[in-house]
Amino acid sequence: MTTTASRLETKPETRPAGQVSRPGRTRKAPRVFKPPKPRRVAPAGVRVIATAITLFSLSLLGFSGYLAFGARLHHDRAQLVAWANFRKDLADATAPTSQTKPDNPKQLLDLGTPVALLEIPKLHLKEVVFEGTTASVLEMGPGHLRSTVLPGQAGVSEIMGRAALYGGPFGQLSTLEPGDAINVTTGRGVHNYKVIDVRLSGMPQPPPMAVGAGRLLLATAYGGPIVPTDVLRVDADLTSPVQPTRPLVIAGSKVSPAEKPMAIDRRAWLWVIAWEWPLVIAVVLVSLARVYWGRWQAWIIAVPIVSFLGFATADVAARLLPNLM
Repeated sequence: MTTTASRLETKPETRPAGQVSRPGRTRKAPRVFKPPKPRRVAPAGVRVIATAITLFSLSLLGFSGYLAFGARLHHDRAQLVAWANFRKDLADATAPTSQTKPDNPKQLLDLGTPVALLEIPKLHLKEVVFEGTTASVLEMGPGHLRSTVLPGQAGVSEIMGRAALYGGPFGQLSTLEPGDAINVTTGRGVHNYKVIDVRLSGMPQPPPMAVGAGRLLLATAYGGPIVPTDVLRVDADLTSPVQPTRPLVIAGSKVSPAEKPMAIDRRAWLWVIAWEWPLVIAVVLVSLARVYWGRWQAWIIAVPIVSFLGFATADVAARLLPNLM
């Protein structure tokens, strides 16, 4: 006879290892907690150097970004301000009509003074022309070569402009053809030109001008946008009446080398050094602050300061490139 005790005896339950049996369900045994391994922190000196390298790398990327985007904004703002000022000068009859200042015939115009408004209908181009052809002047727009007469006067008037950087206002000059119109407004009125030739170095020169006639010469870089190989020139004859011409005060031999086609403004090295030292000091201080103050605190302070110094350095460093790029 089976006793009560024998009926209550049960056969041990077989279950997979690692599982605990409960009435109605089966669950896994809890995992053993393992403390995380301590994070290895690089020495302070290594972190300072790494941060400095990162910031300098970002500065180089910022230089490329400035040439691609910031330079265009620089040009557009300069044109907007210059057009407002030049339009006022035209209305007040105080716009320049020669190489010298209207109120002082013995003093040359300051570099960067608005002297004309250039319009090329085929290219939908409308640009204020500034006095001078240094790299810093051509950042704002086309520049008038100071050793030539102003547009509309007897003789050759030369205007240079960039092909790619700072808006590249002369980037499409190669598409002009003989017969295309060019209009230039100065303090003596509107002057009309007709294109007669588009040429590169080594090509035949345009026919000589008649005595007392006027001609406009536009010049820009030709070739690749980064490494131009030549200078493109567009010749256009004046078709409107020739305006009175004053004797030139500054001749071609007195124009600085930085104002010639494809020239580099070597004086910009001084400005590069002047802006580079604050940038280096800022990078060092931010690198130290990141280690001893805090990562996010340092970056919040670094972004506006390093960005400003980086853009300022990029602006002056761009003057070390050929002025017609």
